Amino acid sequence: MRILIGSELTFEFPQPTPVVALLAVHASRVSDLEAPDALVVSPSVAVQGYRDEFGNWCSRFLAPAGTVSLRTRTIIRDSGHWDSEQAELSASQTMVHELPAETLQFLLGSRYCETDLLSETAWKLFGHEPLGWARVQAIVDFVNGHLTFGYEYSRSTRTAWEAFNERRGVCRDFAHLALAFCRCLNIPARYCTGYVSDIGLPPPHAPQDFAAWIEVFLGGRWHMFDPRNNSPRIGRVLVARGRDAADVPLTLTFGPSELKRFVVTAEEVVGDTTPPYVGGNPQTRDRVIE
Repeated sequence: MRILIGSELTFEFPQPTPVVALLAVHASRVSDLEAPDALVVSPSVAVQGYRDEFGNWCSRFLAPAGTVSLRTRTIIRDSGHWDSEQAELSASQTMVHELPAETLQFLLGSRYCETDLLSETAWKLFGHEPLGWARVQAIVDFVNGHLTFGYEYSRSTRTAWEAFNERRGVCRDFAHLALAFCRCLNIPARYCTGYVSDIGLPPPHAPQDFAAWIEVFLGGRWHMFDPRNNSPRIGRVLVARGRDAADVPLTLTFGPSELKRFVVTAEEVVGDTTPPYVGGNPQTRDRVIE
């Protein structure tokens, strides 16, 4: 399967402003790209790339004052399999003293995941569940049912503790709450962001958006869970991962800015037609920016 993926973000800057963008497909999927998904900034500016401490590809530049657009666009080859085909229901939980050293940081509390506030609740809710996959799935099931999703509930400062008490949020809030519960129960868990398509799902389809999910360390490797959807998807494409959303913002602006337009594309390419990789006017569904 070939999937057209890309994004376009348009900002208004009152003054020249440094920006860091994490919009490129993760290195683990680069070999599946038919062309590089290079970041295109309009008006043209010098863009410097680097890898952060988690191995994510970051692009930094100085945005001029005025209207500035960021665009990525390419085609990725995908197996077309549903997520559930990767499930390993027998995956066991590794005891803390046997965990690889590099996973230990994903047991700790972080900016949006207050393990100290949620630890007692986590053990009351899930301490009776079997260790391993079943316990993580119980956490994901609970979060999916406990929180109500809605873009109108979006708030950049909401933490896992606040999401638990407010019982609402967007996909990052679902991910943060599940992460916090896993860490409270000594299960390493990390935050992921990227493309999640609606390929294979019945219409009507919601506007495309970047999504958040989690990866949990079980049975000696990382496994994907999606607290927001809690159902299989086709065409999940990782962009970045970290401890929580503070590590992997799509854009980090060092100064005032206003997001005027936000378009995400994740559409199956049918036939031999190859759309332009950059620019053009693709058929996309805008998500309204309030």
